[in-house]
Amino acid sequence: MTDRVRTVHLGQFTHEHAEAIAGELERAGIVWWYKAPGFLSQIWEHGVRLFVDRDRLDDAKAIAERVLSGYSKGEGSSSGHA
Repeated sequence: MTDRVRTVHLGQFTHEHAEAIAGELERAGIVWWYKAPGFLSQIWEHGVRLFVDRDRLDDAKAIAERVLSGYSKGEGSSSGHA
């Protein structure tokens, strides 16, 4: 891994989905970070935004799809997920 990592937006997910995806990203060695809504912005901003190393975006998308496929439609939404 290099010292200079550039991140890109992976998607916006429910807290549960973001946590599961983050665990898989770590297992795959993909650098990531998140932005949770603040006290006021949680009114209009729903979910956690995940950002990943842009060089590993395709891998991260595949991981997110795999994780989300394990959830049924009734287990929350992942609005805006990539």
